[in-house]
Parts: sequence; C-alpha cells; structure tokens
Amino acid sequence: MGLFEKIKAGLSKTKENIQHGLNEIFSSFRKVDEEFLDELFELLLLSDVGYETAEGIIEELRKRAKLEKIEDAQTLKTVLRDIIAEKMTGENELVINTQPSVIVVVGVNGVGKTTTIGKLANLLKQQGKKVIIAAADTFRAAAIEQVEIWAERAGIDIVKHKDGSDPASVVYDAIQAAKARGADVVICDTAGRLHNKKGLMDELAKITRVVSKELPDADKEILLVLDATTGQNAIVQAQNFKEATSVTGVVLTKLDGTAKGGVTISVRDIAQVPIKLIGVGEKIDDLQPFVPVEFANALLDMEED
Repeated sequence: MGLFEKIKAGLSKTKENIQHGLNEIFSSFRKVDEEFLDELFELLLLSDVGYETAEGIIEELRKRAKLEKIEDAQTLKTVLRDIIAEKMTGENELVINTQPSVIVVVGVNGVGKTTTIGKLANLLKQQGKKVIIAAADTFRAAAIEQVEIWAERAGIDIVKHKDGSDPASVVYDAIQAAKARGADVVICDTAGRLHNKKGLMDELAKITRVVSKELPDADKEILLVLDATTGQNAIVQAQNFKEATSVTGVVLTKLDGTAKGGVTISVRDIAQVPIKLIGVGEKIDDLQPFVPVEFANALLDMEED
C-alpha cells in the first residue's frame, strides 16, 4: 500500500465524517453564498477543525471564489483542498542531515510516545539510516522494557541504564555509542511530562544541554507526540509545550482511531508547530512522513494531481 493509500485508509473515520457532509453540501451547490459557506463552516467544526482555523479557511475560500469567479463545485472543492494544504504547510520534513543527528521525543503519558519511537526507528532504518535509541525514560516503570521490545522488533540498537538512572547520562552514552558506531540518528525517549511539571522540564533541559555540548553542530529535532483522538486538547498541549521547550515538530498519532482528524489542520495553524509525521495504524510501518497536499487529498477524498 502506497503512502497516499495508507493515509486514505488511516483517515477513514474522519473522511466518512467530513465526506458525507461534503457530498450533501456540494450536491446542492448552486453558488458561493453565505448559506453554502455557513454549512461548510459547521462541517469543519464537526470534524474538529478549530473555530479560528475554520473561520480562516472559509474567509480564504470566499475571497478566492470571488476573485477567480468560481461557479462549479469541482473547482471550488479543489480550491478548498489547496487552502487546507496551505494551512498545514511549512517545515514538514525532518531535518536530520548530520551524522549523527538527534531526535528527542517528548509528550504526556498515553499519547503513544514509546510506540512512535519504535515506528520512527523502523522508518529511518527503511530509509537506509543507522539508528540508536536512548532509553532515557527511566522514570516510568516498564518504559525501558517497552522501548526495548520495539527496538528488537525494528532491529535497532538500544542504549539503556537501570530504572531510576539519570536520563541525561543515558543520552550521553547513546551519543558516544553513535559516534563510535557511525550511527546516523540517535532517538531519545523521555519521561512523559506535562509542561508545568518543573522537575521533568528541568530534566528535559538537562538532556538538551548534553546534546548541545556533545554534538554542538548536529541537527536536532524535538518532536512532540500528540494523540489525535483528544481533539482540541492536542492544540492546547502543542501551545503549552511550545512555550516550555523548543519543540521543532509534531507527531500526530491515532489518526485512524478518530473521526476528528481535522485537528491536524489546527495544530499547524493555531499552535504554529509543523507536523512532521502522522500515525495511521498500529503496524510498525504505519508511521508516515506528513505531506500536506496528500493529507488534504485524502481528507476530501480527492485524487492526487
């Protein structure tokens, strides 16, 4: 199954939700009037596109329809697709060009952080990169064992210490191992944290200091894992984490388990954090690079250009 097909399949619940409404709205389309735009606005809200983002989409659609004198439904739907894609576009690719590069993975407990790390390690391995995982969540019982299972499944090296060890020392050892073994990427697991838990945020700051000291010129990503099923709460988390630490991108998980995938649009638009990866299933290869236009095509059930 190709990337586009995987996204379409993974978005089936959201797609059914928005597609049914779109078919009804567009089947009775006569012109771009306020009644039509109001119906579309309500549909976006039902798909968990935030109010502010939905308002922006409708305003832009109104403007372009008038400017381009759009009178047919298919052209209008294409313009809607383009607007949605534009809302999500910006720095969507992982920046991991140095050897080694470092990816620090953060997020609250329960969002699928450990699973994401295993899938990300597998994705990078499939791209020909040598990966090492730093099991730096030494705070939660069984976290090390869980990430170890994923590393074994993906055939990835792992650096671990015992429970309760200093997470920064695990990251330090993983970086040394990466240098010695010629690894391309170090992926650092971290304890699930809330942005307002000072001890955990201090721990994260210590980890990033170690990375900066040991690899001052390396590409570094701090990826925030968000659960799409939490809807608008994911946006709040993105805003809070962005204020507390230098988040460079978002991984949105469990898109296959929600009818509210519209939150994807708002994360980029409101929180101003680029989405870099999306999870569209439970299998190890169901973590996908985020391509805005492919996502918008899948969301509106349109074919690729």
